[in-house]
Amino acid sequence: MSDSQMMAVTSPGRYGLDYCRLLNGGCLLICAGGLGFAYYAQFYLGLEPCPLCILQRLALLVLGVLFLLVTVHNPNGWGARVYDALIGSAAGIGACIAARHVWLQHLPLEETPRCGPGLDYLLETLPLREIVREVLTGSGECAKVDWTLLGLSIPEWTLLLFLGLGVLGVMGNWRGR
Repeated sequence: MSDSQMMAVTSPGRYGLDYCRLLNGGCLLICAGGLGFAYYAQFYLGLEPCPLCILQRLALLVLGVLFLLVTVHNPNGWGARVYDALIGSAAGIGACIAARHVWLQHLPLEETPRCGPGLDYLLETLPLREIVREVLTGSGECAKVDWTLLGLSIPEWTLLLFLGLGVLGVMGNWRGR
């Protein structure tokens, strides 16, 4: 590769800004905003998170950490592809958890699962495999809709957030390099 080709690949954009770093930094801020709202809803609005909400928070935290790493590292070539796969996987897992939560919220009342013990009790008494199975099964508290914005519940907004961040993160990094 000649020097001019190398400079074209590694130089910042037209205005001195690196598109991929801006994109990933923006996605990191969106993840931080989502987590900030989750804690605002819990501590200020008094909405207690169910086990599926907590798993969604963890998935959003992992996605945010990945966006932070790719922003700082700013890889090219196969390194960028590895980050794309990790971002897509984290967003996909978060979207699956949120989709399960949305599905539970749309079940008829008579088909809603029974309320189970809290996550703290499960962590103290069950092995990890059983905890994951119990949490992903959901409970009656997961089916309750406490808050809506524009007709969508928090899990529905979270599902849209994971899908948007996944597509934006993977496609933006793939095309931007």
